Amino acid sequence: MSMDRRDFLKLGGLAAVATGLPEWTRQANAQAVPMAPPTGKADQTLRIARSLVELAPDHIVSTTTYNGQFPGPLLRLKEGQPVVLDVHNDTDVPEQLHLHGQTVPVGVDGAAEEGTPFIPPHGMRRLAFTPGPAGLRFYHTHVVAGSDLSLGQYSGQVGAIYIEPRQDPGAFDREVFLVLKEFDPFFSKGGDMAMDFLQPGARDHSLEERGETAMKQSLAGGTAHGYEVGYQAFAINGRMLGHGEPIRVKARERVMFHIINGSATEIRSLALPGHTFKVVALDGNPVPRPAEVPVLWLGTAERISAIVEMKHPGVWVMGDLADDDREHGMGIVVEYAGQHGKPRWEKPKPFAWDYRRFAKPDARAAEPDEIIEMTFAKQNAALGGFNRWTINDVAFDMKAMKPLFQLHHGRRYRLRMHNASDDIHPMHLHRHSFEITRIAGQLTSGVIKDVAMLGGYQTMEVDFIADQRGLSLFHCHMQLHMDFGFMALFDCT
Repeated sequence: MSMDRRDFLKLGGLAAVATGLPEWTRQANAQAVPMAPPTGKADQTLRIARSLVELAPDHIVSTTTYNGQFPGPLLRLKEGQPVVLDVHNDTDVPEQLHLHGQTVPVGVDGAAEEGTPFIPPHGMRRLAFTPGPAGLRFYHTHVVAGSDLSLGQYSGQVGAIYIEPRQDPGAFDREVFLVLKEFDPFFSKGGDMAMDFLQPGARDHSLEERGETAMKQSLAGGTAHGYEVGYQAFAINGRMLGHGEPIRVKARERVMFHIINGSATEIRSLALPGHTFKVVALDGNPVPRPAEVPVLWLGTAERISAIVEMKHPGVWVMGDLADDDREHGMGIVVEYAGQHGKPRWEKPKPFAWDYRRFAKPDARAAEPDEIIEMTFAKQNAALGGFNRWTINDVAFDMKAMKPLFQLHHGRRYRLRMHNASDDIHPMHLHRHSFEITRIAGQLTSGVIKDVAMLGGYQTMEVDFIADQRGLSLFHCHMQLHMDFGFMALFDCT
């Protein structure tokens, strides 16, 4: 929803989210038991509520936010120092607050599939946990949206968490946090996802044959392409390009940019003309080999911490490579002290994104105790026009919530992920971090993440230690994929 200032002044109050709630919300309401009021003061407080976000003076959206703002407030925590967080839900639907990238118990992780209690409508939950690992993490909603584009990660429920490391993170002059996000979502048929920026780019012909054959058969039978999601407005830190304050810098300053892709479904790129990004951490985890790159690529929910040395004075547009997205808001102005004029954009030369660029020189990782084979596939428009997604031919059942994989505590597992679709999937594992060990047949090691982009018709291997007992959710982080089957549960005993 968008409105001009006249509509905003007419608005006396915010309407309820919906009158007819989907089945999952009715089930959640039954499970959401109000808690007794907590005692003592919390370290941090978040309130989930509908509010207005002014992307630009002539483009104001109504969405669900934290503390009435987008992005939600930056939470700076200390590694290993316990924290108490009160989360109030002022909406009419149950909510979850996911502490993305942290090794926390199921009770506070924020995923109903694992058993985290819902934050009831017009109720609250107190979360007590010990932050970790150090680095850039974030928090966001984790509920099923399905066909309702006002729910889940389509809303404005995104905020940064920075967990201060016990040791000095490095030499820089100051930090800037950027949250990339789209607004005004709509359904369409087909899509234009960037596909050719990932390296290595070799495809597995057997996976390609499987995926292409299934799609051709579906289309030949008269079925149209499944629904995709597009957006009409794009913003960084809740402001469209050209609106809001620029990032003001000084020559020779070293600025640490902490960047979060808070999108529900989009892969994002970011470039700053005349400058390079020295990537020092991925998903909050220091990389073995920091490297300078002209362009950053972030899958849904990925984070990058990168230092930019300010040595090209001017007024510049830091923005997405996609002209249409950037012109509709996905950018922010970087202004040097003493410099004036219209912000300039210069498109960089083509650049391939390769996780191996930041890996250890020695490409071989430790051997796993067990290998888990996983094949991801798409059933075109199989669920009322929406694509159904499967892992090993099984679509996740939100009613049964049955674990698909059994793990033994302390063992090292290798997930061998085969992508039998042409989509790029940002794969996420809750409550753990993993090491990328092979991409499209190429060995690698040392890059630790909690989300990694798996290329179309490719295989990727990631290793993790099953050090968190209980249920852990594994899924594609694209809301449209996870809502329609692309999830699985690990049960660690």
